[in-house]
Amino acid sequence: MDEDDRARLAEFVAGRTPALMRVAYLLTGDRHAAEDLFQSALAKTIPKWRTLRHTDPEGYLRTVMYREQVSWWRRLRRRRETALTGDGPIQPDPSGGTDVRLAMRAALRRLPPAQRTVLVLRYYEDLPEARVAEVLGCTIGTVRSRTHRAVTRLRQLLPDVELLEVRR
Repeated sequence: MDEDDRARLAEFVAGRTPALMRVAYLLTGDRHAAEDLFQSALAKTIPKWRTLRHTDPEGYLRTVMYREQVSWWRRLRRRRETALTGDGPIQPDPSGGTDVRLAMRAALRRLPPAQRTVLVLRYYEDLPEARVAEVLGCTIGTVRSRTHRAVTRLRQLLPDVELLEVRR
């Protein structure tokens, strides 16, 4: 990698890290895991920088993050499946000052990783179903069913929050 490539890479990383870290956090539900995910994806992207810098390096890095996250939750699922505590609805703040974003984050963390990933890709990243299926390596039908299950579960967890209708 020459000096020009290093400078462009440094500029890209400095400019895009906050947005990419937000996506990583939404995918993992944990700050430390998000940092690990971002660093792992970046480590896989840097060797390809010379060819990526002329195309879509951010898109490539995001795809690596999504696929890396899918691999992580598949490995976790194989090790053991553990039920999360507190399966009931998330209770609103008794003072009436419920912060919907915080409640949504808490609810997202309680979804299975596959459902959380689909919601992040569909509604946070605003990707169409076909692109989500491509990124995750599954069918459009799988994306639709995971989205439906995830939104249904969010409605159970957040009964007082009006969720948008599932869009296709």
